[in-house]
This record gives sequence, structure tokens and C-alpha cells, in this order.
Amino acid sequence: MSKIALVTGATSGIGKATAQILAKNNYKIILCGRREDRLLELKKELSAFTEVYTLSFDVRDKKAVFDSINSLPEAFSKIDVLINNAGNAHGLDSIQNGDLDDWDAMIDINVKGLLYVSKAIIPKMIAQKSGHIINIGSIAGKEVYPNGNVYCASKHAVDALNQAMRIDLNPFGIRVGGIHPGAVETEFSEVRFKGDSERAANVYKGFDPLRAEDIADIIHFVVSRPYHVNIADLIVLPTAQASATVMNKS
Repeated sequence: MSKIALVTGATSGIGKATAQILAKNNYKIILCGRREDRLLELKKELSAFTEVYTLSFDVRDKKAVFDSINSLPEAFSKIDVLINNAGNAHGLDSIQNGDLDDWDAMIDINVKGLLYVSKAIIPKMIAQKSGHIINIGSIAGKEVYPNGNVYCASKHAVDALNQAMRIDLNPFGIRVGGIHPGAVETEFSEVRFKGDSERAANVYKGFDPLRAEDIADIIHFVVSRPYHVNIADLIVLPTAQASATVMNKS
């Protein structure tokens, strides 16, 4: 039987690439995101390979998260793989100049959103005594860099939650792992810089960054290991990047 994977933040970047590679490898896919038009477009594409179901909600909205996930039809209710991918960076300011709305957005999406989705799905995995949760973190969850303050704090929280989930869910045979990318060229920087596409593009100039497909390929590798194997924590950097702040640019 095909396994079922639920992917948050599936309308772009790593989430979209992950849904694509899993669909082509015999997973049934539940696509989750805020932009319904993109969800339907991706559903149409992936339906050539597998069964697809869409859920349109904002992970910050606790009621919407639970209502949406609890509305899944029987054919999609046994979730085998959860990809906690939804996340955002907003702004790149010093702590003293930080925008409170930016702080709220990062904490609400990156931390509380991950918790809401996990809380809605974990009971199903406990009942079936199996499941695999992949939490998408960041190099920012391992190191702090200038002006990264609250974003780094939110991704450090993801790192801590990844470890805590693995401990708490160990008695139920549920695998939990975190994947922490460095510089990946997606819509990430455009969101961080609030639509300033020129500034966003400059982030990736002078070196060869990771692509969303690189991380998706790794996610597929991780979830397809034999069940006794759990890849618990993985940092992925482009070759040009040595740390959060050290980059070999030409």
C-alpha cells in the first residue's frame, strides 16, 4: 500500500519540491498551504503520479489547523509521514531595531505552527504505533548570526522540539528527525526582505546555493530508509558555505 505524506508549506520551495519527489515515488500526498490556487495547480500536476488531497489553512490559525486535519477523509487519514516544512523569516534587523510584527510572525509560524500541526497528527501516529516526522530547521537553529536574533531563536526552538519529540515519541515507535539547510535559493529571502527581489537575489550571488530539489531529495532518502533506521539530525550546506556566516563568494 502507498504511504501517505502530509507536507506543510507545500505551495513553493522545499515543500513543493518534496511533494513532487514523494508523489513520483508512490506516496499519496496531502498538500497544505495558504495559497489555494497554488495548491490546486500542484494537485493537478501531481495527480498524474498519485492520489492527492489539499488542505488550505494558515499554520498560525490553531482552529483552522485542527479543523482541516480532522476533516481528512478516511482514505487520507492514516498519515505515515509528516513534513513540518512551513516556516518564514521576516526582516533582518538588530534586536533593538526589530519589528514586533515580524517577531510575532516568525514565532507563530516557525514554532507555534509546527506545534499545532504536530499536535493534530501525533495522536494518529501513536494509535497506529508508527509514523515519521521530519522537522525542517535551518543552520540558524545551530548558530546565531548578526541581525538573525528572533529568526535564529525560532529555529533553535525547532531544533529543541525535534530532540524532545524524538524522546517523547520513542515508546510508540515513531521516527523523528530534523533537516537543517544552509543557503537554499527559494522564495525565502524575498519574503524576508518583503518583496525586494533585487536584495533577495543578492543573497545568492557569487556562489552556487542549494536548490529546493536538493533538500527534497535528502528528505526522500531519509523517509525511505528501513524502519529501524532513523536519521535524527542532519545539517546540509552548499559547498561554498562553511557556517552560518562563512561563505566563499567569487
